[in-house]
Amino acid sequence: MKRIIVRLLPNWVLVALLLVLVFAPFYWIAISSLKTPPEVIRYPPTLVPQTFTLQNFQKLFASTDYPRYLLNSLTIALGTTLITVPMATLASYAVYRLEFPGRFLLLRLLVGTYVFPSILLLIPLFQIMAQFGLINSLWSLVVVNVTFTAPFSVWLMRAFLESVPYELEEAAALDGADFFQVLWYVIFPILRPGMATISIFTFITVWTEYPFASQLIIEHAKRPLPVGLASIIGQYQIDWGLLAAGAVFMALPVVILFAFVGRYFVEGLTAGALKS
Repeated sequence: MKRIIVRLLPNWVLVALLLVLVFAPFYWIAISSLKTPPEVIRYPPTLVPQTFTLQNFQKLFASTDYPRYLLNSLTIALGTTLITVPMATLASYAVYRLEFPGRFLLLRLLVGTYVFPSILLLIPLFQIMAQFGLINSLWSLVVVNVTFTAPFSVWLMRAFLESVPYELEEAAALDGADFFQVLWYVIFPILRPGMATISIFTFITVWTEYPFASQLIIEHAKRPLPVGLASIIGQYQIDWGLLAAGAVFMALPVVILFAFVGRYFVEGLTAGALKS
């Protein structure tokens, strides 16, 4: 027993250090949001608030446009996810399941979209959005985010599609199901873990996107959370407690999302690692 403990002790230490590195920033943000302004900037810092207060959260929702930023981000993230998931699912089925000329070229083009940094497309996309009158519109961010999340989502669905035997589709076809019935009753139910995976990926990517949101949205009331939270920072002073409270609510939807469908995300990444 002692030998087993000695052998596993380094692993336990490494896991403990990893947990500290992962959770320490979240803990620090959470306790900072519950401190009074003088205690937030006190040195040495306190690991546990001496006086718990909710004034930072009250000020966040009463004195800033944070609720509007939150609603804008939810609109953009949910809109992008609702478009990307069915689009990527159908596109991945077409690319990885159907035979047609130029299929392999299309696969390379999908992967090639991530060769160049997305920031290089900022000026061309700004010009395109200006021509279509989408500057300062939440739809511009939906279109841009779908453009960047869909290709990776198509590639990510590959592992799930490869786990679906062709015999299931053939058996459904022999039973009289047409193409769309095969997709709806056979393929889509099996691909639910993959769809959950790309939903999480898309939502988090859009939720934290900053460069395009800062340039395509001009009106203050239409800013999403990352841009709106940055605008709360004052020119001469920073209310760290207020920022910490905003960061808590910014992380909350992601935590809730992972709590419900996080296991599918882990399964998706594992499947992709094994079958890519």
